[in-house]
Amino acid sequence: MKRNAASITWLALGLGIASGCATHSTPTTFNRTEVGAARSVEWGTIRGLRDVTIQNDSRGVATATGAVLGGIAGSTIGSGTRANTAGAVAGAAAGGAAGNAMARGSRPGVEITVELESGRTIAVTQDGSSQQFRVGDRVQVSSDGTTTRVTR
Repeated sequence: MKRNAASITWLALGLGIASGCATHSTPTTFNRTEVGAARSVEWGTIRGLRDVTIQNDSRGVATATGAVLGGIAGSTIGSGTRANTAGAVAGAAAGGAAGNAMARGSRPGVEITVELESGRTIAVTQDGSSQQFRVGDRVQVSSDGTTTRVTR
C-alpha cells in the first residue's frame, strides 16, 4: 500500500513539475500550437528600445499545484491516520510555499517601439535584450492576434 502511494506521489510530482514549467516564446522559438498557423506580417522601423523585467504571473496555479503535491507526498508519512493527516497538512504548506517561490521568477525582456509602414506605432514586449536591436532598424512584426513578435 505504501509503495503504491509513493509511486502515485512521484508520478504526480513529475506531472506537476512538467506542467508548471512555463514555455517562453522568443522571436525564434515557437510552441507546437503556433506551427502552421497563419500570422499577419507588417514592416516597420524601431523608434525606441528599453530593457524590462518579465515576471511570471501564474503564482496561483503554482501555489495550488505545490500544495496538492505536497499534501499527497506528506500523507504517506507515518503509520497511522493522525500521522498521515499531519504529514499531509505539513506537506501541503511546504509544497504551496515552494510552488509560490518557483512562480515568482523573472527573466530579462525588451520593449520595442515600432513605427509601422501603415503609420501606426506599437510597442511589443518580448524575451531578449535591447542589445539585439538598434533604433532605426527595419524590422518585421508578425502577429497571430495573440502573440506578436519583432524580428530583424
